[in-house]
Amino acid sequence: MKKIAQTALLGSLFFFLYAPILVLVINAFNQSRYGIEWHGFTLKWYQSLWHNHGLMEAMVNSITVGITAATIATMIGTLTAVALFRHQFKGKQIVNSLLFIIISAPDIIFAIALLAVFLLLGMPLGFWSLLIAHITFCLPFVVISVSARLNDFDYRVIEAATDLGATESKIFWKILVPMAFPAILSSWLLSFALSLDDVIISSFITGPNFEILPIKIYSMVKLGVSPEINALTSLILVFSLGMVFGSYILNRYIKEN
Repeated sequence: MKKIAQTALLGSLFFFLYAPILVLVINAFNQSRYGIEWHGFTLKWYQSLWHNHGLMEAMVNSITVGITAATIATMIGTLTAVALFRHQFKGKQIVNSLLFIIISAPDIIFAIALLAVFLLLGMPLGFWSLLIAHITFCLPFVVISVSARLNDFDYRVIEAATDLGATESKIFWKILVPMAFPAILSSWLLSFALSLDDVIISSFITGPNFEILPIKIYSMVKLGVSPEINALTSLILVFSLGMVFGSYILNRYIKEN
């Protein structure tokens, strides 16, 4: 009886998690514009999406910012995590505390703070302000994820490599990066997802001439969910699943070789 209850609870959890996504994907191929009833299979909403220049431009902008922000944040965050792991210095604990403060701070406070800084510096709001903002809020997640991986590493391996004459660059590229690669890869994926998904901070930081997908969709769904949005989100879902599967294959290949 207990096992049946656990199975039912787990099944209910998965149902509430994935049923809305399944409905969204199905409606992307439904001839009915309102998705209440199934009126037949169609690809016209994808054709309509392709000719919707506003949505396509917002999607390209979001992917560009997401990939760039995730890459830069992962590079800086990995180097920061290695520095925190390899060196002892005054204020190290303060740095660690600041990382958690940034993560725990409400997005609205973080957005207002960044907006105030950009206005103080006289920086126009647009692509560059949005990119800096996304790098900033992705960075702590990278540092914490990579640091957690490095802290489980046997430091005696580095000491042995140093005794054998390995330079700092060789230790970094031959030991630390391969060992921390799963965390580095997952940090990049998390950063990309956070950047692509952000609405609150982006709504404060982006300018009127640079529109990204979350804000575009948010403004459109106020009038109802259109089939073009269903088609777009299903494409994003396929793209995200492809990235996860690709990262799994890459991580497995690196482990085997």
